[in-house]
Amino acid sequence: MKFLIASALVLVGSCSTIRHSEKIDNLKESISYDNANTVEQYLSTINSEQLRTYVEEISSDKYEGRMTGEKGHDNVCDYIRNYYKSLNIKAPESHSNYYQKVPKKALPENINDSQNVIAYIEGSEFPDEYIYIAAHSDHEGIIDGEIYSGADDNGSGTAAIFEMAEAFKMASNDGNGPKRSIVFLHVTAEEVGLHGSRYYTDNPIFPLENTISTINIDMIGRVDERHKDNEDYIYVIGADRISTELHYIIQEANSNFVNLDLDYKYNEDSDPNRYFYRSDHYNFAVKDIPVVFFFNGEHEDYTKPTDTADKINYLLLEKRTKLIFATVWYLAYSPTPLNPEII
Repeated sequence: MKFLIASALVLVGSCSTIRHSEKIDNLKESISYDNANTVEQYLSTINSEQLRTYVEEISSDKYEGRMTGEKGHDNVCDYIRNYYKSLNIKAPESHSNYYQKVPKKALPENINDSQNVIAYIEGSEFPDEYIYIAAHSDHEGIIDGEIYSGADDNGSGTAAIFEMAEAFKMASNDGNGPKRSIVFLHVTAEEVGLHGSRYYTDNPIFPLENTISTINIDMIGRVDERHKDNEDYIYVIGADRISTELHYIIQEANSNFVNLDLDYKYNEDSDPNRYFYRSDHYNFAVKDIPVVFFFNGEHEDYTKPTDTADKINYLLLEKRTKLIFATVWYLAYSPTPLNPEII
C-alpha cells in the first residue's frame, strides 16, 4: 500500500509539474511578444521619490504612531482614503466611504473600534475574480512618551501599494486595465494580533471563493544584518504553500523585470521565527487562498521609535515595489487564473 500511494503521488506530482511548466511557458510567451513593453511602461512610473513622500507622510509624528483605534490611526486612514479618491480609484459599492468598520468586539480589550480601508480597480474580462494587495496601516502608537513612527513597519508597505495603485490606474485609463479586479486592502490591528485581516476574511466584501491570490507587503524598506553586503534581496514567504504556480510566477516576474535575490530562508516550516503565521496574509491562507508575504527581515530599529523615514533605503524600496507590481501584473492579466494546487 505504501508503495502504491507513493507511486500515485509521484505520478500526480509529475502531471502537475507538466501543467505548471506549460502555464509558465504560456506566461513567458504572453509577456515576451505582447506585454513586456507595456509592463515596463507602467513599471517605470514607480519611483523612489514618490515612495519617500508617502513614507514620510505616513510615519510623521502627526499620526502619533498609528495605534489601532486611536485618533492618529483614524487620521492616517483618512489620508489613505483620500489618496484613492484623488486618483478616482473607486470604493466597493457596499462600502462607498472606503471603510470597513472593525467593531470593538472584534478587537482586543481596551482597543476602540477601527477600520480597514479598501479600494479597487475592476477587471475588464473577469471582474468577479479578485487579487488582493494588502498591507497593514497601524503601528505601535506612543509608548512612554515616544512616538513609534513605523516607517518600515509598515509605512513602506503602504507606500508601495500607493505607487502600484497609481500605476495600475494609469494602465486602466490608457485602455490597458487588468483582466481581473485588483483590490487594495489596508488592514488595521495587525500589530495587536492580525485582527483587521481576520475580520475581513470572516466578513469579506468580495467573495473569498473568487479570490485568486493575496499579496501581503509588510516591511520592505530596510536591509537586515544578514544582507548588509548584498542589499538587492527580498524574503519571499509562503508562495509555494498553496500554489506552487505563484512561486514560479514570482520568479518569472523577477527574472524578467527586476533581478533581486529571492531569499527563501524564512519560508521553511522549521523556521523558528514563524513569519508565515505573523502577518496578514495568514488569515487568507487559512481560507485556502494562495498567498505570498514580501518582507525585508528584522533590523536594529524593528518595533522601536527609531524606525524613522530617514533610514529607509528608497532605491531598494523602489526595486521591491517593482517586483511586486510585475507579479500582480502576471496574475491580473493572465488569460487563465492561478492554479491553486500544491505539487
